[in-house]
Amino acid sequence: MIESSIYDNYKIDFSDNFETNDESYYFIYNTNRELYLNENLNVPQYKDELSDFCINFLLYIGTFKDKPCFVVNVDNNTNTNFYSLLEIYNMNPILYQMAGRGVLINDWYNSYKYCGHCGCKTVLDEKDMMMKCPSCGQVHYTRIAPAIIVAINNNGKLLMAKHSYHKNINYALIAGFVEAGESIEEAVHREVLEEVGIKIKNLKYMRSQSWPFPNSLMLGFTADYESGEIKVDHDEILKAKWFNVKDIELPPYDISISSWLMEDFIKKSEN
Repeated sequence: MIESSIYDNYKIDFSDNFETNDESYYFIYNTNRELYLNENLNVPQYKDELSDFCINFLLYIGTFKDKPCFVVNVDNNTNTNFYSLLEIYNMNPILYQMAGRGVLINDWYNSYKYCGHCGCKTVLDEKDMMMKCPSCGQVHYTRIAPAIIVAINNNGKLLMAKHSYHKNINYALIAGFVEAGESIEEAVHREVLEEVGIKIKNLKYMRSQSWPFPNSLMLGFTADYESGEIKVDHDEILKAKWFNVKDIELPPYDISISSWLMEDFIKKSEN
């Protein structure tokens, strides 16, 4: 998990008609949400590098390393120099931070070109990063879906579950999306009870992480077991059990807050 802040290298700004001929960063995404890198595995920095693409939109989003940066949405073509966000992370974690923000803005701008209320074409606001409808006044801000993830301790053992949608991971921490009308804390208690049938106590917030897969903000917690027997639905959760520290298998990539919570549990257990 990346420890540095995105704002170490990035400053927010936006404009619908910002133009520059100076050296810039162009974050080019295809319809698969993959990022284009040139032959040197760098983000293109000159406009002439855009000539091979059919551009749907180009949006200025601020400065990256003191240079203007743009999100560019293009049609898919035969170019093979597009990389998934996970591949970007393995190449350059700092670039991944910007690629993650860029793809979320790309998704937002692409999704709200037309008003969901009346169907009219929207326009970018002059002051705030939002799409607004000139006809009915409806506004559309960038959207994220908050989700929780929790490491549950039971006398030195960690609860982990086998999820039906995780094809390449044997066991993982309990996680889920926040429902409308509930608090973050209520979401943790509900998800744990729904997925594995137990109650928890001593809930503690640890940290958060932007998670652009596709558009989440992950909120990490720790908790202690309180009561109940493990019971899974065999649909979303196939199995769940308590793991001794020596039996915990870390995920193959350290990209996620899940890895951080598991490593934190192991360190605290060994002290």
